[in-house]
Amino acid sequence: MKALQYREIGADPEVVEVPKPEPGPGEVLLKVTAAGVCHSDIAVMSWPADEFPYELPLTLGHEGAGTVESLGDGVTGVEIGESVAVYGPWGCGRCIKCAAGAENYCQRAQELGINPPGLGSPGAIAEYLLVDDARHLVPLGDLDPVQTVSLTDAGLTPYHAVKRSLPKLTPGSSAVVIGTGGLGHVAVQLLRSLTSARVIALDVSEEKLDLARKVGAHETILSDADAADKVKDLTGGLGAQAVFDFVGAEPTVKTAGACAAVDSDVTIVGIGGGTLPVGFGVLPFEVSVQSPYWGTRDELIEVFELARNGAIDVHVERFSLDEAPTAYERLHAGTVNGRAVIVPNG
Repeated sequence: MKALQYREIGADPEVVEVPKPEPGPGEVLLKVTAAGVCHSDIAVMSWPADEFPYELPLTLGHEGAGTVESLGDGVTGVEIGESVAVYGPWGCGRCIKCAAGAENYCQRAQELGINPPGLGSPGAIAEYLLVDDARHLVPLGDLDPVQTVSLTDAGLTPYHAVKRSLPKLTPGSSAVVIGTGGLGHVAVQLLRSLTSARVIALDVSEEKLDLARKVGAHETILSDADAADKVKDLTGGLGAQAVFDFVGAEPTVKTAGACAAVDSDVTIVGIGGGTLPVGFGVLPFEVSVQSPYWGTRDELIEVFELARNGAIDVHVERFSLDEAPTAYERLHAGTVNGRAVIVPNG
């Protein structure tokens, strides 16, 4: 079968032929219908050899959907031909976090060598994907897998982040979204759907801000050295009750802190390497700073319900499997508007 692999440190990913996997006991084989392309893959492929934590070659793609092709011994709960999405942050299934559905915070995954697809385990940008356990599959029903596959990360991650701050996003509040691309444009929709907050979107180009306006941002601001002052002006000098940074680079993290109001949340979602100092007098009083990771299994089900009800919709650009390297090139160049999706068998 064909798969997109990162094969050598510093090299571009390439489409290669690899053996089609066979499901062992407890495993499920999917024929991939859609696979999302995520900017975190760019970050992974930028790590130097002495920091790279996975074995190469690595099939990329941690956002996956497919139809059930075959089942290993003992698998129950899914049927051949069923359309499903993959919950990506696999855990041990037995620790207290996994028992609560929070496999994104599994306490034993590192110890046991359990990795998400595309982030240590073979990923979804391939014709077939082997899933370790049926509990990591969520039925899609009548949802279009190409339109919804990105929700497994680009929907789940911002939903988990926004959900944590809902108590602070009361009527009259403001929420800032920094970076309105793949995850950020979904965050804008979630904030509009789940809260009455005024949503202020920041990004580096008018094209990206235009997408933010189309999906519901009340205000848009170019993300530059003056952005935080403009947010303060829009909020009567108070700042925002919740700030979500989907870039996470040093300049955007600094902006996030400067936008925060007293008793607000600053959530750094992006993995751009920026850090935000915390200490008395550094930020307004009682600001909470957090860096969440992905989301829980039950939250993914909730995200799909929001999509089914029309509350969120991912703007996608489709690519064939042979075009997958081009999708990564465009993602790296910042020219993907929304989310790139690979259709391996389309």
